[in-house]
Amino acid sequence: MNTPIIPKITLVGAGPGDPELLTIKAWKALQQADVVLYDALVSEEVLDLARPGAILVDVGKRASKHTHPQEDINWMLVEYAINHGHVVRLKGGDPFVFGRGYEEMAHAAMFGIKVDIVPGLSSCIAVPGLQGVPVTCRGVNESFWVVTGTTRSGTISKDIELAAQSTATTIILMGMRKLGDIMAIFAAQGKKDTPAMVVQNGSTAAEKVVLGRVHNLAERVALADASSPGIIVVGDVVALHPEFASASLGDRVLSESQKTGKVTHEHITV
Repeated sequence: MNTPIIPKITLVGAGPGDPELLTIKAWKALQQADVVLYDALVSEEVLDLARPGAILVDVGKRASKHTHPQEDINWMLVEYAINHGHVVRLKGGDPFVFGRGYEEMAHAAMFGIKVDIVPGLSSCIAVPGLQGVPVTCRGVNESFWVVTGTTRSGTISKDIELAAQSTATTIILMGMRKLGDIMAIFAAQGKKDTPAMVVQNGSTAAEKVVLGRVHNLAERVALADASSPGIIVVGDVVALHPEFASASLGDRVLSESQKTGKVTHEHITV
């Protein structure tokens, strides 16, 4: 007699990339999954933790390049759950931090499918922390903003200008393609000398870190050939990075180099 299939969906946060940063609950969910629908930012090392025999389905979603529209993913979750049982929806970071997890949960609820939530470490806090940069620090700042770099229409979020007017640390996700324009917003608020940082592929072997200030961060990132996926951090807490002092020396070298037109990566990146 065949065992009846009981549809179930678990939304799992995979964290910033390092598989050792998964929670125990996330690992257990992967071990029990019949199907795993994963985003492009999920590393191969994390996928290797799935139960042997589980169906692995790449649903893309990196920057503006989506293998499947969100509406298709919503339906895939339901169909796989009905036909196979336990589906893990595996997302980079946390499912509810710019992860559209609520939309998927609400869609599944329309079909009476049970949905469990397994939070993950969000890159907005974990990645700066791994660099020794706290998003808040007593005596330095009192709050932090987490802002998307671009809206659904592809324009820069208006919240960035509001964040730039505050003394808070600003963490910007999905903003690498508009880095220069974003830094111009901070500069217009009198923050051209505010410490700033970009971390690409945070917590992974491919990690790349660029330190600077608002007025030169975009140039440094371009010279370092850093790109998405990356997060942008702007605020005085960036100066707490253990290598920020040597990066500031790079500011002085850059000023001298501009006179001769000779600038090297070593001068301007960390």
